[in-house]
Amino acid sequence: MRVLVTGGDGFVGRHLCVELADRDHDVVSLSRDPDPSVLPDGIETVRGDVTDPDSFGDAFESVDVVINLVALSPLFTPSGGDEMHERVHLGGTENVVAAAERAGVDRILQMSALGADPNGPTHYIRAKGRAEEVVRESDLEWTIVRPSVIFGEGGEFVSFTKRLKGLFAPGVPIYPLPGGGTRTRFQPIWVGDLAPMLADAAVEAAHAGETYELGGPEVLTLREITELVYESEGRSIKIVSLPMGLAGVGLKTLGSVPGFPMGADQYRSLQFDNTTDDNDLGAFGVDPEALTPLAAYLGLD
Repeated sequence: MRVLVTGGDGFVGRHLCVELADRDHDVVSLSRDPDPSVLPDGIETVRGDVTDPDSFGDAFESVDVVINLVALSPLFTPSGGDEMHERVHLGGTENVVAAAERAGVDRILQMSALGADPNGPTHYIRAKGRAEEVVRESDLEWTIVRPSVIFGEGGEFVSFTKRLKGLFAPGVPIYPLPGGGTRTRFQPIWVGDLAPMLADAAVEAAHAGETYELGGPEVLTLREITELVYESEGRSIKIVSLPMGLAGVGLKTLGSVPGFPMGADQYRSLQFDNTTDDNDLGAFGVDPEALTPLAAYLGLD
């Protein structure tokens, strides 16, 4: 198959492009500023901005499957403000779907997010939910995958925990976490485990019309994740609880300061879990015990 991956040279994209190429698919990576150096020889790179459909050229021609990975991080306020979530996630998906329909593409895989909901509590979650509606209402065969947070080489989730320290308590030997870090739970999944499932979902017809929630082998609080990250570096930390109300006031206030990386959306995201209701690993024949835990990735097991 000829597979077009939007965001193909990004964190998840580069792993997925390699997985697809190893399966002998003809892979094309589309991105706003292509970086062929991060992809193996044989993977075609093309320039295209999902927010500008005129930039696509003929990238969608003769394509069998489109995989839409382009996304902004929910961990930080986007450059350009929270409205960029709607521009990139919703508008970008609309443009990708329209281009695929015009070119006669058969299928689309949409990488969404756990909790995606048009009426959700954050700009990110609402835009992801509305983008899912666009995909489901399209003329394409579709599959939607909602992963929990993804970790691995080139990802930002592990470094995010250390960046929080710099935001809340720079230069002091304590680590205040909102709610003590126990209020928010994650189900982190290693990108090396996720990529084969994404490839299956994209190219196997049996997955058409399905929405899958995918998470890793364990549920961890933000506190547990933070402790693992620092332990892996041979460092100990003293975590103290920062009242959620105080954290909210701080993030909402500092979020209005130009260049500050977090704001009200990030505060709201810390108030709900990022875990699956029913981990759909079985749809891909995957045993949870075969997945890589965060501690093992960090070299602790």
